[in-house]
Amino acid sequence: MHPKQLQFPIAPEHGRRAKPFLKWAGGKGQLLGQIGQRLPAGLWEGSLTKYAEPFIGGGAVFFQIANHFNVREFYISDMNEDLVLAYRTIKQQVELLVERLEEIRRNYLVLDMAGRKQFYYATREQFNCGRSLGQRAADEDETAHVARLIFLNRTCFNGLYRVNSRGEFNVPHGNYRNPGICDAANLRSVSHSLQNTEVRFGDFTSCRNFVDENTFVYMDPPYRPISKTANFNSFYKSPFDDNEQRRLAHFYQELGNAGAKLMLSNSDPHNENPQDSFFQDLYAGFSIHKVSASRRINSNGAKRGPITELLIANY
Repeated sequence: MHPKQLQFPIAPEHGRRAKPFLKWAGGKGQLLGQIGQRLPAGLWEGSLTKYAEPFIGGGAVFFQIANHFNVREFYISDMNEDLVLAYRTIKQQVELLVERLEEIRRNYLVLDMAGRKQFYYATREQFNCGRSLGQRAADEDETAHVARLIFLNRTCFNGLYRVNSRGEFNVPHGNYRNPGICDAANLRSVSHSLQNTEVRFGDFTSCRNFVDENTFVYMDPPYRPISKTANFNSFYKSPFDDNEQRRLAHFYQELGNAGAKLMLSNSDPHNENPQDSFFQDLYAGFSIHKVSASRRINSNGAKRGPITELLIANY
């Protein structure tokens, strides 16, 4: 069997396999099998010993690579400050984070639904008062901030991370009966996976000095909207528009010229407009695969359902 036909076959050497600790719109959990079929052969052969993932998001692909392959160095980054802080905190202070989350879990679950709702909005207000890596008050406990992030993510409506134009988390309460607020075992597995990982706050170009011919790079940028109602891009205060998509494509070519193996995900414009050749033009000369996915976020419920997405590779 050719290596490209295998799907994450190697068992981890340490206990439980790490998985995403946050629910994240656009997370790649549903596409792992199809991504696994298209990974570069160098991962199995051992020639790719480094892995980089800008736009880390929920990290589904990162965790699969860390769980299954003998990669020695990892690099992850994002422009979402809360997300970067969460990864750093789990890497460095996982036991303290578990304590904070357990305290929140106990205080929340004993309340009736009205009390839980009040607790949620009070926590959301606290979270929005201590927003970012560089703006938090000197005495603010960063671990407590990350605990609030995970709590809000696990108890908000639809598990959705969304910020407004001021960068404030604004998702309403989700009214779940028994939400999984603290998965201590997984957080410890995540911490283990992060020990050989550089975690950076920065845009996608910040990985430039890490990437070389021994690196596999996976990029999952905010998707180009395929319609006005399908536009969900609210992970950051600044929009990721077509100019940013073009800048990303230029950088993608730059990394390819450095010898790295590359894969990138994005939306398929042909779902709505068969004449839209934006990505075919932008990534002319690269391998472009259509994969099956399910559209889960749309203001029009009738437009949720099966779609295709693009996987773009340089091998």
